[in-house]
Amino acid sequence: MPTIAIVGAGPGMGLAIARTFGAHGFDVALISRTQKNLDALAAELAGEGITAKGFAADVCDHTALTGALRSAATEFGQIDVLEYSPVDAAGTQMVSPSTASPADIQAQIEQQLYGAIAATQAVLPAMREAGSGTLLFTTGGGSVDPNPMLGNVNAAAAALRNWTLNLHKELADTGVQATHVAISVWIGDGPEGVPTASADQIAPVYWDLHIERDRAEHVFTG
Repeated sequence: MPTIAIVGAGPGMGLAIARTFGAHGFDVALISRTQKNLDALAAELAGEGITAKGFAADVCDHTALTGALRSAATEFGQIDVLEYSPVDAAGTQMVSPSTASPADIQAQIEQQLYGAIAATQAVLPAMREAGSGTLLFTTGGGSVDPNPMLGNVNAAAAALRNWTLNLHKELADTGVQATHVAISVWIGDGPEGVPTASADQIAPVYWDLHIERDRAEHVFTG
């Protein structure tokens, strides 16, 4: 069975992406900080006939993240698709560009960009050797069209976007594809007048990107 590893797995987008790939015959490796939460997600997927297992790791602990992905590869035999979209479980302090300190930006860079790089380095060598694989990196729409309210978050997201687009170019003709997904809507019920979509409406985009393999980026606007 092919396997998708979802880094930042939770009950929203992570679960929806797991269901989408699971419905197409994929096993699912779930990675986030808390094993208890991962076990609950895996049990929910198992109830739907999808083989899944959780591997706890903090994306800012690169050794633990690498170990979790290697354990997942050992458990399932391989990682064919990596999806990276970590969420700060403790909440994110939102600051404007003019008030953001270097530390405000650094915290987001650690989570969004450095974690993505560590995760990629854990799975890419095997994908290169196999001549196939998909790397999917998720940010908010602010990586493309920034919002001053999210000055620190958007800066790091834009860095991840740039790195992903560059990786896409590097991997051309290797059989491995790197693609950036910018979700430019509020997921779930949002403020009045703000575009919204459910996780289940967004998740099929990831499957299409994996299958079609024809673009470096998709901006979801509804």
